[in-house]
Amino acid sequence: MMKLRIIALLVTLLLTALNFAIAQTNLVLTGQVYSKIPLDGATVYLYQAAGSIPVQTAVTDSKGTYALAHLKAGTYRIAVMMIGYAVYKGDSFQLQVSTILPVIQLQQTGLALQEVKISGQKALIEKKIDRTVINVEAMVSSAGSTVYEVLEKSPGIMIDQSGGVSLKGKGAVIFIDDKPAYLSGADLESYLKSLPSSTVDQIELMSNPPAKYDAAGNGGIINIRTKKSKLKGFNGGVNLSYVQGEYTRTNNSFNFNYRYNKVNLFGNAGLAVINNYSDLDINRHFENANGAITSNFLQNSFSRTTGQSYTSKVGMDYYLSEKTTLGIGLTGLYRPSKQKMFVKSVFTNAQNLPDSTVLADNRELHKFRNIGVNLNYRHLFDKNGRELTADIDYVNYKTQNNQSFDNNSYPQDGLLASNYLLTGSLPAGINIYSAKMDYSHPLKSGVKLETGLKTSYTQTDNIADYFYTVNQVTKPDYNKTNHFLYKEHINAAYVNANKEFKGLTVQAGLRLENTVSNGNQLGNVQKADSTFKRNYTGLFPTLFLQYKLDSAGTNLLSMDYGRRIDRPYYQDLNPFLSPIDKFTYYTGNPFLKPSYTNSIELSHTYKGKFTTSLSYGKSLDQVNETIEIVNGIYYSRPGNIGSATVKSLSFDGSFDLASWFNFHFYGQVTNIHTVSAFYTGQLDTKGTFYYLKPILQFKAGKDWTIQLDGYYQSKITNVQFVTGEQKRVNVAIAKKLSANTTIKLVVNDVFHSYVNSGAINNLALTKADYHNVNDSRTGVVSLSYRFGKAISNLRKHEGSGAESEQKRVKN
Repeated sequence: MMKLRIIALLVTLLLTALNFAIAQTNLVLTGQVYSKIPLDGATVYLYQAAGSIPVQTAVTDSKGTYALAHLKAGTYRIAVMMIGYAVYKGDSFQLQVSTILPVIQLQQTGLALQEVKISGQKALIEKKIDRTVINVEAMVSSAGSTVYEVLEKSPGIMIDQSGGVSLKGKGAVIFIDDKPAYLSGADLESYLKSLPSSTVDQIELMSNPPAKYDAAGNGGIINIRTKKSKLKGFNGGVNLSYVQGEYTRTNNSFNFNYRYNKVNLFGNAGLAVINNYSDLDINRHFENANGAITSNFLQNSFSRTTGQSYTSKVGMDYYLSEKTTLGIGLTGLYRPSKQKMFVKSVFTNAQNLPDSTVLADNRELHKFRNIGVNLNYRHLFDKNGRELTADIDYVNYKTQNNQSFDNNSYPQDGLLASNYLLTGSLPAGINIYSAKMDYSHPLKSGVKLETGLKTSYTQTDNIADYFYTVNQVTKPDYNKTNHFLYKEHINAAYVNANKEFKGLTVQAGLRLENTVSNGNQLGNVQKADSTFKRNYTGLFPTLFLQYKLDSAGTNLLSMDYGRRIDRPYYQDLNPFLSPIDKFTYYTGNPFLKPSYTNSIELSHTYKGKFTTSLSYGKSLDQVNETIEIVNGIYYSRPGNIGSATVKSLSFDGSFDLASWFNFHFYGQVTNIHTVSAFYTGQLDTKGTFYYLKPILQFKAGKDWTIQLDGYYQSKITNVQFVTGEQKRVNVAIAKKLSANTTIKLVVNDVFHSYVNSGAINNLALTKADYHNVNDSRTGVVSLSYRFGKAISNLRKHEGSGAESEQKRVKN
C-alpha cells in the first residue's frame, strides 16, 4: 500500500509541476481559405521556414476557417492543399503573438480524380512519442494476405507456435480500431487469419500505452487500424486476390464512404476462402529414474481446414452541428469451418520396436459469430482542442464446436483390437457491455490534460456435452461434460497530461482499475459444483519523456515507463477437460491470478529514421502455457509463472541507399529469464535469442515496385519450451496500372523454410519434441482499385468503450 501511495504522490507532484511550470509562449494562428466561397475540407500545413516536415496540420471547417494552436514564436510558412485546386505555398513570416493571417485564395484546376498523380507514398515506419506506426500499404508483400501474415512480417512482432503474439519478446494484446480482439492462442490466430490485409490501414505498436488505454497486456498493445476513408462524396476501394499454395484460397474486400450534407456513411466487407493444412509430429520419450528410455510415443497428425470467413463493418456519423457529432457503428464476423484430422499414434518399446498403433479419424465443425454495436458522441467545445467523447458498446460472441474422435487400436499383430468413439457438443456465449467517457482540456500553461471514466461488464456461458461409444453403446462422459459460468465487472478512471518545454516533451498518466469477478462451475451428476470470487484494485502509472539534443530534432532521446496487468483469458479460467485427440487434452485453470509487469525503455532516434532501444521488463505471476504428462496423457493448461524478466536491445532503421532503393532493417537481441515453482520442482530457465527482419524495396521504373523481405529467429528458451529457429523469405512485385489501379504478384516463404519446431522440458520422466509444417509457401495475384470523388474533411470515430475485454475471448 505504501508503494501505491508513493507512486500516486509522485504522479500528483509531476502533474502539478507540469501545470505550474514556467509559462511558455502559447500562440494561436488562424485564418480562412476561399475560392469564391469558403472551402470546407482544405488541408493546411504549417512548416518552420527552413523545414520540410510539417510542424502542425489543420483541416478547414464549413466556413473555410482553420486554427493552429500551441505554437512557439518563430519563423514559419504556410501551404494549403485540396484536390481540384492548385497547391498554395505562402511566403515565410514571423510569429511573435497570436495572429490572424490574410484570407488564402485557392485557384481551381478542374482536375478529376483520375488525373491527379500521387508523387510520393507513406513511409513504412513512423515514430511517435508513445507508439510506432506501420503503414500496411507501404509493405508490398502484404497484398492478398491476411492480417495474421502482415503481423508476421511487421518489425518487432513475433508469433509463436500456439498463436501467441509478442512485441519485443513480451506478450502483447491485439486491438482492432482501439477495441480489443478478446482472443488468445490458436483462436486469436484463427480470427486474424479471417481478416483480409486489404482492410487494414495501419498497425500501431505501443510497448507502454498511454493511461487512456486499458492497462491490460504485459507487453503492451498492437492496435490494428482498419481503413476509414477521410473523403467527401462517394469513394472507396475493391481488393481481389487469388492465393495458390498446396491448396487454393482467396482474400477479398470492399470499403466505401459516402458523405452527403450532415450524414456520413462508411463501411467495409471481406470474404475469405479458407483452405490449409498442418502436418504435425509430436514425439514423447518416457524414461526411468536413471534417465534410460523405457518406451516411446510417436504421433503424426495431418489436418485439413476448410471454410469461409465473412467480415463486415458499417457505420454512420450525423453532424448535429460543426462541433457536435453522433455516430453508430455495427461490426460482424461469421466464420464456419471444418477440420479433418488423421492421427497415427505409434507406441514402441525401449528398442524402438512397434508395440501398438492407434489410428484416429477426428473431425470438427466449428462456427464462430461475432456482432458489435457502438454508439458514440463527440463535442468540440472550441478550436483549442477542448473535447468530450462518449461511447456505449455491446459485443457478443457465439461459438459452436461439434467434435468427433473415432479411435481404432491395433496391437502388434495388426488386427483391430478396439474401437472408441468420443463425440462432443461445445456451445459458448460471451456478452460484453461497456461505457466510457473521455475529456481533453488544453490549459493556458501549455499542458494538455486528458481524463476519463470507464465501466465494463462481461458474462460468459460455456457448455461441454461429451458422449463415448464402445461396442455401439453410447453413454455420457461425465469426466469431460460440464457447464461453466463467469461474470466480471471492471471500473476504471485515468488522468493524463502532456507538456512541451523547450526541447523537452513530457507525458505522464495514472490509471486506476478495480476488478470484481465470479466463477461458477455447475458440474454434473458425478462432479460437485464449485465457485470462486475475486476483488482487486490496481494503480497503473505511465511516463514518457522525449528530449531534442539539437534544435532541428536530429537526435532524440526518449524514455518511457509503464505498469501493466494481464488478466486471464475468459476460457482459461474454465476448468473443462477438452480433448485435442485421445492422448492430448487442454484444460483451464480457475485459480489463475492476474499478472503484473513493470517495463522501462530507453531509446535514441537519429533523423527520424534510425532508432536504437534498450528495454527491461519484469512480470510477476505471468500466465503461460504449461505441459504435464500423467500416465502417458499430455495435458496442456495455463499456469502462473513466479517471475519472468525480459531484457532487449533493438535497432530499427531505414536507409535510402539510392533514389530507387530503400533498405529497412529491424534487429533484436532478447534475454528471457523465468523462475517459478513447478510440478516437477523448481523451474529456472534462461536464454538469449536473435531476431532479424530486413525489408528491401526497389523502384524499378516509374510505376514498378519490387520488395524482398523475410526474417530469421534463433532458438528461444522460455519457461518449458525451447522453440527452434525460424526463417522465411518473401518477394513481391507491384505495378501501378493507373492512378487508382494496382496489381501485385507475391510469393510467400519462397523456400518453404518456415517450420514450427522445438522441445518441451521439465516433464516428469519424459522428453518431448514437436515439428509442424503448414501451407506457408504461396503465390498471390492481387488487384486493387480505388474509386470516387476525393475531397478531404471527415470526422471518423475510432474508439469504443469495449477496449480491454474482447482480447480475452477465444474464438
